[in-house]
Amino acid sequence: MRRVFMVAACGLAVAGCSSTSGLDIFKSTPQTVSLQIESQPPGADATTSLGPACKTPCALPVIPDKDFTVSYALKGYKSETVSVQVATSEGKTFVDPNPLVMELEALPAAAPKRRPVHRRPVAKKPAPTAAATTPKPAAAAPAPAAAPAPAAASAPPPMTIPGSAAAPGSTAPWPPIQQ
Repeated sequence: MRRVFMVAACGLAVAGCSSTSGLDIFKSTPQTVSLQIESQPPGADATTSLGPACKTPCALPVIPDKDFTVSYALKGYKSETVSVQVATSEGKTFVDPNPLVMELEALPAAAPKRRPVHRRPVAKKPAPTAAATTPKPAAAAPAPAAAPAPAAASAPPPMTIPGSAAAPGSTAPWPPIQQ
């Protein structure tokens, strides 16, 4: 029984030595700081360069060991990033600024989307035929000139106005002006 007790005691001693690494048990745990994050308008996604994120307004617990940034993003607004400094005074760690407030700038309004205009399809001209594109021979004889039509057959008879001074058979369209 004494042997069993000694083996168990040695096992515990060896296991206890492996879990402690030097003087880590004497170090204090890092101090957490609550960072209050707000935005105007509220509802922006706030993400720190240390990892934690939230929707504004919110409070994030951060372990500040160095300076970090907070990035704001909200649809319809310009994304912004703010630097946060870590300071230590009288053994206490704090961040500046705290609370962190950001007024987001609205993006310019986009031009409204235009609806597509539906146009009627244009009828295509028929493709030229082979006869229309073939050049004519240069030695072709000129076509005979057309004979003029008889003038008397196609022209109306001259107009005469009764009581006018125009001579019979004259072609004056109106009577002469009397003064």
